[in-house]
Amino acid sequence: MRRNLVFVKRPIIISDPDILGGTPVFHGTRVPVQTLFDYLEAGDTIDDFLEGFPSVTREHVIAFLEEAKNRLIESAT
Repeated sequence: MRRNLVFVKRPIIISDPDILGGTPVFHGTRVPVQTLFDYLEAGDTIDDFLEGFPSVTREHVIAFLEEAKNRLIESAT
């Protein structure tokens, strides 16, 4: 018997007033998205960021960056 698998897209980033006062964080963590930008702006790598924040997965970061890229491209066209 074949089963149809349904993949539900989970949020990458959430903003909840009960978590850090609504600061956007990676889903399932208390790590602000701004922290990733701070690391990258300082010249650190994604691996450096992930080492400092093990509750964030590489998949979180890549999915977030892909979504940001797609939105930027869409807004420019």
